[in-house]
Amino acid sequence: MGLKIDSKKALDAAKEKARQRMENETIRILICAGTGCVASGSLDIAAALKEATKDIKAEVTFIEDGCKSIAVKTSGCHGFCAMGPLVRIEPLGVLYTKVTVDDVEEIVETTIKKGEIIERLAYKHPVSGEIYPIEKEIPFYKNQTRIGLMNCGVIDPEDLEEYLARDGYQAIAKALTMSQQEVVDIIKASGLRGRGGGGFPTGLKWQFALDEEREQKYVICNGDEGDPGAFMDRSIMEGDPHKVIEGLMIAGYATGADTGYIYVRAEYPLAVKRLKKAISDAQAYGLLGENILGTDFSFKVIIKEGAGAFVCGEETALMASIEGERGMPRPKPPFPAQRGLWGCPTTINNVETLANVPNIILKGADWFRKLGTENSPGTKTFAITGDVANTGLIEVPMGLTLREVIYDVGGGIKDNKKFKAVQIGGPSGGCLTEEHLDLTLDFDSLSQVGAMIGSGGLVVMDEDTCIVEVARFFMEFTQNESCGKCVLCREGTKRMLEILQRIVDGKGELKDIEKLEDIASAVKDGSLCGLGKTAPNPVLTTLKYFRDEYIAHVVDKKCPAGICEALKVYGINADKCKGCSKCSRVCPVGAISGEIKKPFILDTEKCIKCGACVEACPFDAVEVV
Repeated sequence: MGLKIDSKKALDAAKEKARQRMENETIRILICAGTGCVASGSLDIAAALKEATKDIKAEVTFIEDGCKSIAVKTSGCHGFCAMGPLVRIEPLGVLYTKVTVDDVEEIVETTIKKGEIIERLAYKHPVSGEIYPIEKEIPFYKNQTRIGLMNCGVIDPEDLEEYLARDGYQAIAKALTMSQQEVVDIIKASGLRGRGGGGFPTGLKWQFALDEEREQKYVICNGDEGDPGAFMDRSIMEGDPHKVIEGLMIAGYATGADTGYIYVRAEYPLAVKRLKKAISDAQAYGLLGENILGTDFSFKVIIKEGAGAFVCGEETALMASIEGERGMPRPKPPFPAQRGLWGCPTTINNVETLANVPNIILKGADWFRKLGTENSPGTKTFAITGDVANTGLIEVPMGLTLREVIYDVGGGIKDNKKFKAVQIGGPSGGCLTEEHLDLTLDFDSLSQVGAMIGSGGLVVMDEDTCIVEVARFFMEFTQNESCGKCVLCREGTKRMLEILQRIVDGKGELKDIEKLEDIASAVKDGSLCGLGKTAPNPVLTTLKYFRDEYIAHVVDKKCPAGICEALKVYGINADKCKGCSKCSRVCPVGAISGEIKKPFILDTEKCIKCGACVEACPFDAVEVV
């Protein structure tokens, strides 16, 4: 373990020592060790690279000053998850994608020793076919601005000294030279809004807690993140745990709390492991505990592992969970800043919000406000998934349009399909259409069209997507995750799910659409917590923007996308059919007939829509009509 850091002078000395150590690493090989890449074998790649590079320093020829040392490091998530496992090589700035252990020898011989590029491992744009070996030139990265993710993929998250080398804990040191009100004022002036869904002004939340005259106060980092497909908070906790801790410390100092909780679901074992190590290391260095940096400020951090209930992302349910009770929301007011954990004033911010705080303290509110829009300053991380070429984790300035995010960063729609919709904000978000592609991504613009930034889930859908089934899918999730405390959420989401299921089963009636709207509005207005209030968003937005598809399902008994099994009608394309009879031979009900070498015919009355004929046909002649 390194030196004890008990003053600002000692912190600066530790930073300089860590910086010099990293400067001596003239070649740094960073292997992504986010959850996705680890599952794809990245730790084996790291082990192989360590073994293959341990004795080759003298053979490296492309660095003018000679190779002082080669560092092989595992890092947090690089974000480009669809291309993993990822290997980044500095100082070349090369990013290799979909690397395997079998590629290690060639990487060492070609790139590490000679500085030459292996083209087959470089990223190839799925639409243009252009090859991008340098990471910063890849469109996926080129259009991003990283604050919360700035250290993810760059440093070893389990090495505190690497965080120190990149100004780690300098922000808390600066904050401790200021009054609590001055720290709160900087956050208020920055315009930082909560990145967890609500978008509430962070500085104002801190002010409420500071104004409470109570001896015991708490701060909580909400790392529950229950949205399916969302992993922004998880990646920050895994890739830059010290930054989360430092942000929490600053929140604690500003509001007068001496204890911070990090609430993280047990389903995130890698995040839990790295956070625990980071806390242990920070304590060992004296950066957590009593009289931090020689001041009167003392602070401890406790990890609370949640059981994975979606509702525990709601702040009052989260606090109930920490207190050992069932995670269910409580009526507000009183708000947590007045009466929170164990009745004490409590400030709750999510992971991404806190990850922005150290940079704001170090660089100032004006610097932060130069990014984003007037009412939504800064950046936002999104988990972009679905029918888009480049999926993964991105961070872009607020104010970018959906089109820029989907086409410039995401690389456009896969397989040359047509864009149909985007679900933004997680399961409680809204579905937007092509006409919204030039809408700016910020809290207010999205709210005006019935959507929300939420936690940052962004699911892109192509022309083959059934919007009614999408609404049913998200309603099934929120209905399952309803804690059941309030009637409107418990019963309302259940009734909505039943109606949606009837519609996709081909049993819907026109009056069901009106019922759906009425129940959705009631649930939105009357539910106790944010989960219930936002659960109807997918239904309301799809009814607003894709009403024709609902009508087609209930009136025409047809699924325009050809997805809903009950509404599929198969037919045989006579131009494609060669009369091979394979379809008729697999049909279990004898619905297909014909003569060899002549187009066959399908009897839709007999057809049970099992799809066996579709799979059997070698000419793609059986189609949904």
